[in-house]
Amino acid sequence: MDTIQNLKAFLRVARAGSFSAAARQAGLATSVIAKRIDQLEAAIRTPLFVRSTRRLVLTDAGHAWLARVRSVVSDVDDLMAAAARPGDALEGPLRIKAPTTLAVLYLGDVLARFQVRHPRIGMEIVLTDRALNPADEGFDIAISVFGASYGGVVDVPLCPVRRTLCAAPAYLAARGTPRHPRELAAHDTLNFHPVGDVWLFDSAQGPVSVAIHPRLSANDGQVLLAAARAGSGIALLSNYIARPALRRGELVPVLPPFTVPEIWMKALVPETRRHVARVQALVDVLIAAFSTPPWDNEPDDVEPGDGETDNRQERR
Repeated sequence: MDTIQNLKAFLRVARAGSFSAAARQAGLATSVIAKRIDQLEAAIRTPLFVRSTRRLVLTDAGHAWLARVRSVVSDVDDLMAAAARPGDALEGPLRIKAPTTLAVLYLGDVLARFQVRHPRIGMEIVLTDRALNPADEGFDIAISVFGASYGGVVDVPLCPVRRTLCAAPAYLAARGTPRHPRELAAHDTLNFHPVGDVWLFDSAQGPVSVAIHPRLSANDGQVLLAAARAGSGIALLSNYIARPALRRGELVPVLPPFTVPEIWMKALVPETRRHVARVQALVDVLIAAFSTPPWDNEPDDVEPGDGETDNRQERR
């Protein structure tokens, strides 16, 4: 039994959802893929898929195996590639998790430049705004703004992320401006769901925590930004999302005497992947790119992605 080929077949079937689709992607007969899965299940004495006439679905054991098999197969591929490649060229796949808005505004450019510099590296970039353990879910790097840490995973700090409580002037004109965080209970609030419904503030008298009852809860910062600009309520937004609207006066800070504790953007790297050259190379690039938060250096009249043509048209 060729264990590595059988493990690769398992990954292909898990991704494709059927023997026939996995076989087409691999350029093999369906019977070959099916036989490899049968051999694997016989060897571990556990079914990995629930078979139906429409689709294959991973069993609980298959789900538990998936990330570990990805790591094992990746390690073997790395070993073979390192022996074959000339010099110090980097190659192979990278699986990266990133927050949606941060990736669209800033990380996308960093990752694109990295891949241009290393054309033999392939990337799978998954955008999701939730905390996850990269070791359990088969990621080489998870870029996160959450405080969670995990066993067997190295936290690499990248930069602080400051946040601002803000609202549209029209909302404050209609509903009044709160003077203390406790008054937020009488206001419509717009909340980033993954961080929970308790907002924390620092003041001269010490920390203040407020339980909110959001009018809108979402797991994407751009949705909250749009709602805040439309006057739907008071939002707690990361500065990399809010600053352009704050500069233009579409949003204004609320409760400036009460500062919001900063959070940290970090790269989470499974210890089993830290030794991989392409993983470490990308970590080094991320550290350099975010040693100073790029959104803190943007000119007041330019937003991420704006070009000279757009700026000239705005000035007209």
